[in-house]
Order: sequence, then C-alpha cells, then structure tokens
Amino acid sequence: MKEEQLPASYTASIKEMLGQEADAFLESYSAPRTQGLRFNPLKSTSAIGQVAVDRTVPQFILKPIPWCQGGFYYDEPARPGRHPYHAAGLYYIQEPSAMSAAELLAPEPGETVLDLAAAPGGKTTHIAGLMQGQGLLISNEIHPERAKILAENVERLGIKNTLVTCATPEQLSARFPQAFDRIMLDAPCSGEGMFRKDPKAIQEWSPAHVVMCAARQWDILQDAYIMLKPGGTLAYSTCTFNRQENEETIARLTASYPDMELLTCKRLWPHLEKGEGHFVALLRKQIDTVSVNDDANRNAKKRRSKNNPKTNSSIRDAYQLFQDWAAVELPGLSCQGVPLLFGESLYLLPESFNGNLHTGLLDGLRIPRAGLHIAHLKKNRIEPAHALAMALQPLQASRSFDLSSEGPEIHAWLRGESLPVPSELHGWTLVTLDGLPISWGKASLGQLKNHLPKGLRILKAHIDEQ
Repeated sequence: MKEEQLPASYTASIKEMLGQEADAFLESYSAPRTQGLRFNPLKSTSAIGQVAVDRTVPQFILKPIPWCQGGFYYDEPARPGRHPYHAAGLYYIQEPSAMSAAELLAPEPGETVLDLAAAPGGKTTHIAGLMQGQGLLISNEIHPERAKILAENVERLGIKNTLVTCATPEQLSARFPQAFDRIMLDAPCSGEGMFRKDPKAIQEWSPAHVVMCAARQWDILQDAYIMLKPGGTLAYSTCTFNRQENEETIARLTASYPDMELLTCKRLWPHLEKGEGHFVALLRKQIDTVSVNDDANRNAKKRRSKNNPKTNSSIRDAYQLFQDWAAVELPGLSCQGVPLLFGESLYLLPESFNGNLHTGLLDGLRIPRAGLHIAHLKKNRIEPAHALAMALQPLQASRSFDLSSEGPEIHAWLRGESLPVPSELHGWTLVTLDGLPISWGKASLGQLKNHLPKGLRILKAHIDEQ
C-alpha cells in the first residue's frame, strides 16, 4: 500500500503525531501483514512453548511473540485455519498486537471478569485461558450475528466458565454494578490499525468517524466504570492510533472519575514491532470508592428469578436425568455449577451464580450461551451436547475413539461421514483428534455415526481476529 492510497487527513495527523518517525510508520504499510496464532492452554496437555510447537503440524514455521506466552507468528503460506487442529480448538488465530491486551489485564483463576465488546472472541478466549477455567467470565457482544460467532469460538476452545450475552452496556451496568474484578473493553474504534488488513477500513475512515468513535467509547466507558469493583482493574484497548480515541479518552475518564488511576499505557507501533499496532491502557478503581449507582445496586438485588434452578422441578429433574446418564457414560466427569433449562437444552452456569450473582440478573437478557451446554433432553432421552465434548478430557469418557491428523479418516469425519469401528464399541463415544476432543459419535454394529453439528461439517478457515 502506498502513502497516497491513505486519506490525506490521516497521513497529516500521523505526521503531526510522530514527527520524524512518521516516514518509517507510513512505509510499514508496504510491508506484508503479520499473522499469528495463540495456543489454547485449556486444550494443550503439555506446557505452552516448545512442546506445543512440536505438537503442531510441521509446515507451520512458528516464532514466539515476545509479549504473549503461547503466542506465535506464522508465515503467510501456512494455513492453520484449515488444519484439523483448529477445529479441535488447539489454537486461536489472532493478530499478534491484539494479544497484548489480555496479557496486560492479567486475569487470575477464580475472578469475576467481563469482556464488554467481545466478538469475535480473541480476547475472550485469551482471558479464559489465563483464568484456567476457574471463576466467571461474561463475554458480551451487542450485535446478534457477531455474538453467535463469539459463542461458537467459546465452544470450539472448550471453555466451561463463560456466559455469552448479547446486550447493551447500559443493560449490563443496570444488572451488574460493581460486580467485576477485571473488565476488558476492546472498544469499537476507527480501525486505523486495520488498514493493511482490510481496505474497507480505509474507505470508512474520516475525521468525523474518529469523533463519533470517541463519543461512543466514552459512553461505553461510563458503563464499564459502574460495573468495576473497587480495587478492580480495567483494560481499555483499541486498534487505532490517534490520540483522540486513546490518550484523550483515558484522560477524560480519569478527570471525570478521580478514583480511576492510570497504571500504565502501552502502544505497539507497526514500524517498531512485528504487528499491526495496538493501544492498551490499564486502570484501577481505588478501593475507597462509594457506589456511583445505588439505584442499580438495589434493583439488582431485587431482580431474582421466579424460577430459581434450585427449586424449579423441571430443571431439577432434567439435571438429575443428565447426572444419571453421566454416571454411566462419563464416569470421570465432575459437573459443578447452576443448571438452567432453555427448552430442550440443559446448561450449567458457573458456580459464581450461587452467590451474590444470581440467575435473576439474567432475566430479560439475550443469552446465546448460558455457560456450558451439556445436554439435549428429548422425552426423557439424553443426547450430550457438542460443547460438552469440546470441554472434556478423553479420560472423562467411558468410550473414546482417536483419529490421526495425518490420516484420511479425520477429513471424512469433518465432512460428516460415519466411520467403521470395532464391533465391540457401542454407545455414545468421544471422538478425538490426536487426543484432542472434537465431537461425539454413536457406535453401533461396527459403525460410528457422526454427531458433529452440521454447521461445523465443512472444514474451512474461520474468521481471523482483528
């Protein structure tokens, strides 16, 4: 890309901001875009690092990303999104600079965390890996189609402790005042860091668009502030370069809310680092904060479900049916959480919803994924959910059938075909790929019937993270 292909007002603002470095920055647009993937610690049975690199396919030439443990660059000719390991959730394809945000937020196991603008799922899946499956992660996306993609990526990576919501920030802040230990806000922005990847981002950019994005970011930040616990931390990130959406927005936040302390501010520039560029600011709310929304606190306490899972007989009976089935088919499984029933679909909310967080807070919200989807219930008959398969370890199932990534059977299976199996194999079977769970099959009379969901049966590259 040449400088003259960029908006003149954009190049002028870059030259004003960077001075003598501007030429080097603008020349970076002529370099090839960077590619990255991040290994999923929830699926890797060995330590992230060289062992994980050795495990993946030989044609991937991987080089470590310095600011992300488990993150690696790969060369343009490689197509990791088309390899079966991607379908098994072993890694997530993500722009390298974007990996800096979750690393800086540094969530810990057992915490309550919010990813406020989460689709397609790069930062959510990164946060979930750092949380090691412990605690509660609420991942929100306001647009229904993007929320669906987010839920699919959460499922593919085998994440158990994540609730996917499709709500406005205002709806969430009314329900969850001062509820989160950490909040990630990857704010909708003007996308200046996307120019090399997506030419449409250039066409959409204008000074007026920058102003509009900054105003929208400010609105979302105010709701994020309401939801952050005293002592909690907020990571604000964008994939844009201008100060108006970055430093000036953060300065407005700290000026309006003096209890918000800026801990650090990090920029990744494409002419200095191998990546498309990113901005991340980390802030902490002081512990002596007084609630900014007492009404929201009172309303949240009142909003308790009339159908509490502990007393609702249909949910209790459905969960007991699942537990009876699991005791036979999944002897190593220990399911803990709050059961919820949506039609024929049985979910387990993270255990956090037994305490100050309660299911009544979810009333009226659109929820594409209510925690871990564990089963379909049909006339007192159990069918295990695909999400449950993706979240299991092979030893947790009484029967498993392993496929090799180098054999033709895995590609047949991903196309939805049945496979021949030993005649002694019978019943629901966890199908694995080199030991990685990939779906359910049901064995009978020497055939393994394919229960991979139809929407996942064509192996294709998934949408890359920005």
